[in-house]
Amino acid sequence: MYRFLLTPRWWGINVFVVLAIPFCIFMGSWQLGRFEDRVQDHEAASTQQESARRDAARPLSELLPVDKATVGKQTTVTGRYDDQLLVPERKLDDREGFYVLTLLRTDGGKALPVVRGWLPGEPDPAKAPAPPTGEVTVTGALQAAESPGSDGVSGRSGWPAGQTGAISAATLLNLVPYDVYDAWVTLNEGDSGMRAVPVSAPQGTGLDLKAFQNLGYTAEWFAFVGFVIFMWFRLLRREVELARDAELGLVAPDAEGQGAEEDDADEGARAGLVS
Repeated sequence: MYRFLLTPRWWGINVFVVLAIPFCIFMGSWQLGRFEDRVQDHEAASTQQESARRDAARPLSELLPVDKATVGKQTTVTGRYDDQLLVPERKLDDREGFYVLTLLRTDGGKALPVVRGWLPGEPDPAKAPAPPTGEVTVTGALQAAESPGSDGVSGRSGWPAGQTGAISAATLLNLVPYDVYDAWVTLNEGDSGMRAVPVSAPQGTGLDLKAFQNLGYTAEWFAFVGFVIFMWFRLLRREVELARDAELGLVAPDAEGQGAEEDDADEGARAGLVS
């Protein structure tokens, strides 16, 4: 009854199943590992932020360039405030608002973007408090340069004068006539009654959409394993039934393979109609 398993057609089916199952298991395990890595990165970033708040502030030169090890660290910088810009479309506690960004000119002439605070509503220069005059020393959390279109940063272009969509040297160099550090600082306490902007985690370390996509792909690959096994047993049962019918004389022996091919064609036609 099971002699059909030795036919070339079934050899091909069996080889496909033997190769497909471990491949799907490997891909599912890989996607699960990617999700677990993101969870670990998220936990490590959260722990780093907690420890960074307790660490003593260090000079900016000791923390540059910004990477996963230095982002969120406390830094202290001395200089004089210069140009002020607004960063629109920034939410805080699910409320729409904007950052007040002021460039701090250091003794070397290079400027450090400092987010002095957040205000609700539409960006309005009249609402933004003027920065302190004279030499000031600021203390805050070091942040990596932003990329437009990622992590809540608007990808729009063509902002009105006095506004910028992203905080980075690449965008600010077109707005101010001096060099800018490719990093920024958010003050620990909001200036002039503004709310302080929370420290953001390094890019790629949060449980974002990509992380849950990895988890979804994991479920899909393991579902494929079940589907392959189900289809193999379904085809096997159909062939056994055809062989049994042939032994009982219900189906001509030479029509057994033809019947299987016709069933395959019928199923393919039905699948095409459904799609």
